[in-house]
Parts: sequence; structure tokens; C-alpha cells
Amino acid sequence: MPRTSRRKSPAPTRAIIDIGSNTVRLVIYGGPVRAPEVLHNEKVTARLGKAVGETGMMGNRALSSALTALARYRLLLELKGVTRVDVVATAAVRDAGNGPKFLAQVEAMGFAPRLLSGEQEAITSAHGVMGAFPRAHGVVGDLGGGSLELVDVDERGCRHGVSMPLGTLRLPGLRADGERAFNQRVAKALAKADWKPVPGSTLYFVGGSLRAFARHVMIQKRWPIDDPHGFEIDAAEAERIARILARKLPASLLPLQGVSNARLASLPDTAALVAILIRKLQPGKLVFSAWGLREGTLWESMPDGVRSQDPLVAGASAFVAEQGISPGTGAMVAGWTAVASLADGSQRRERLRLAATMLCLATATVEPNLRGDLARDWALRKRWIGAGAPERAMLAAAMIANTGRLEIPDEIAAIAPAASLREAQAWGLAARLCRRLTTCAAPGLSGSSLTIDGGTLVLTVQPAIAALVNDGAERDLKSLALHMGLKHELR
Repeated sequence: MPRTSRRKSPAPTRAIIDIGSNTVRLVIYGGPVRAPEVLHNEKVTARLGKAVGETGMMGNRALSSALTALARYRLLLELKGVTRVDVVATAAVRDAGNGPKFLAQVEAMGFAPRLLSGEQEAITSAHGVMGAFPRAHGVVGDLGGGSLELVDVDERGCRHGVSMPLGTLRLPGLRADGERAFNQRVAKALAKADWKPVPGSTLYFVGGSLRAFARHVMIQKRWPIDDPHGFEIDAAEAERIARILARKLPASLLPLQGVSNARLASLPDTAALVAILIRKLQPGKLVFSAWGLREGTLWESMPDGVRSQDPLVAGASAFVAEQGISPGTGAMVAGWTAVASLADGSQRRERLRLAATMLCLATATVEPNLRGDLARDWALRKRWIGAGAPERAMLAAAMIANTGRLEIPDEIAAIAPAASLREAQAWGLAARLCRRLTTCAAPGLSGSSLTIDGGTLVLTVQPAIAALVNDGAERDLKSLALHMGLKHELR
């Protein structure tokens, strides 16, 4: 997502090092605690788990690669002044006979690695999904290099976490004897884990290989959003696409933006597993999550008060603050424009309206010739935790209306109901009116109000600030009233 010249990156505050079966990754975070922003993300494909299934040990070359990467990460963290670092190790280190020796070497570097059990890995990944989707209800499936974790999630928390040896590094060997044998092996692993499906539930998919599958599907569907986080698809359609992809040769696949060659080469194997999981778990839909083990580690350390925050509002508040807009001002403007909420006044909807209002105000800080692209760049391309495709479309519709235009691009109209987009346009028109009339200054906001009296949209302005009313403000009032199907009156 393009950044404006005003925006400055937040300071790094915390880091996670994830020692996985396929990669060793460092992620440095900053920004709001509830919606942390990735400031630095790098990995080394060490393939620690490649030989574990055959020899029971991590190979020397893989160990050397991992330790070299960790030495670099140690120095990077020191240079950036990041002292709060969590190091977690998963399936490869857990299963390997030389895992304890490797962890001792990691400790000698000054780290405090934590080896997760299979159940802990599953639950931590599920906590990441719960942090990204506060109302998550269904099953989380986290596919890594060495294992597949499954865990049930709902409003009460997560439970029944299991880990199975079905990671991406093992899939080629598991498929070597044909699809029938592969199907039997996956079914056997699920049976051993005593996993019983709940037909029609939501299956939340976590992991880079699964997000690569999502990117493939998104391109097939010509999806207007680049980010696979929050992408939803009907399970039956996903299974059909997965079955076709599973039969393709890796060399025949076209490059996917944002997907490495290694991920691309393993895509048919991943698709084969996806198809079987859909048949065995019988979900109603799939939802893909960029938040998993690492973000679950962050989630587990958040105070309850922070966890209860809405991640979209937290992220939007931090984003607009970097554009020079106070979140407090955004909240006051959202209160002033509350009459523009055409649908239900649920808390979830109001939080979306608040985020939209703040983004509308932030667009006014950008040069006019740049504002036309902001709706797509900010709403559809930036990663918003807590907003699915329809909510992203509503953010875009509000920002477009805030510029005085009501035409909805086809790519936005395709991912949200028309009634929802129309409501979001009212939010944008109301924000435009408020900004033009009051400049969002406290005296202007407190000295005026926007209400509905019968079938009339009424703008009331106190005498002390009556001079603020100009032709532009009256046009904005008329446009908003017309959009809402009301008459308008200035008092």
C-alpha cells in the first residue's frame, strides 16, 4: 500500500522468532498492541524438518542454516533496540532427537526459546485466529512444514487441539503412492486424533501454503483484493478448485504475486490436502487468516482490556494518527454524523462507521490529486484486521462519497450488498458535510447538529458560528438528504 509523505513508521516494540519445520522467521512489530503492524519480516528456508521423518534427526546443513539466521536476527534486534523477543519452536525441533541440543545452542545466543507441544501449537495458532476474527466460530487448521494442527474455536475459547504429521514437507512422500493411499493416510491421522467433524462449520485456514492456495483461488475468481487475509469461499467451490489444482504439475503453474517459487512448487500437494480436509471435515465455508502462531503468541500476552478492543478501530486509529488526524476528533465527528447510519445500530456496525469516518477525515490531509486512489489503496490493499471483504468495500464506498462522488466501481460493487454500500456512502457524505462546515474543530461541532425531524434532515447551527454556513455546506446537506431519501432544512 502506498504511503503518504506524512506517514512515519511506528517504533519497533516487540519481535517473534518462529523456528518452524520449513522456515526460521523473524517478525518485528510496532503500532497499536491490539492491531500490531509488521515493521520487519524475513525468513530463511532452513528445512529443519526435512529429514526428521526419515532419520529422526535434523540435518547438519539445516541446523547450520538455522543457527546462522538466528545469529543475524540477534544482531538485528540489538541494532533496532528490540528487547522484548519471544522465540518459539515447533514440530521439527519437537520431534527430532537432536532437538534439545539445538535449543541449547539457541539459548547460548542469548535467546530463551520455548518448545511448544502439539496441543500448545494448535491452541496458540487458534488464539491468533481469535485475535483476528473476534467472533470466530468453527475449526482452525494451521498447516506448517512438519505438521497440521486442528482446534475448535468459539466465543468460549479454544479446545481439542491436535497435531498431526501432515506438514508440507511430508506431503510429497504421503502422495507418492497415489491419491487413494494419500486419502487413507489423512483419514487415518484424523481418526487417530479422534477428530469428529461438525458439518457446515467454518474452517479457518492458517499458514503460508494455505494462503498461497487462497491467492490462486483469488486470481481464478478475479478477486479485487490482493490480501488473502479474511478471504472467504464456499467449501464446495474450494474443493472443486483444489481437486483440479492437485492434478497439475508444479512446472505448469504460472507465477503468483506474493508467492515464492518454493510455495508455488508445493501448491498441488497443498491443494490435495485441502480437498481431503474439506471432504473429511465437511465445513460450510473456508476463511483464510494471516494471523496464526506468531500473532497468537502476541494475543496470549495482551491484557484483557486490550483483547476486548475492536482490532479494526485500533488499527484505523493508529493509521489516521500518523496522517495527523486525532482518533478523538474522529470519534466526535462520528457522533455528529450518527444520523447517517441507515441500517441497524449494532455495535459492530458502529465500529465500522467509526473506522470509515476516521479514514474519510484522513483523506483530506492528502493532496487533492492523490485522493482518487486512496479508496482502493487504503480500503482494499492495506491489511485491516477485523474487516472482511464486504467491510472493506464499505470503507472504500465511504471514502469515495467523501470526495463528492457516488459512482461505485464494479470491483467494489461485486463484494458487498448494494444496501450496505449505500449506507457507507451516507457515512462519507455526512463526513464531508461535517468537515466542510465545522473543520472538525470542537466549537464548530458543539455549536451545530445534524438530526432527522420526520422526513427532513435538519442541520442546526448556533448563531455564534452561523458565518460558517456557505454554499458548499448547503450543497453537501442537500446531497446527503437526497441520498437518504429526505427533505433538507437549515436552521
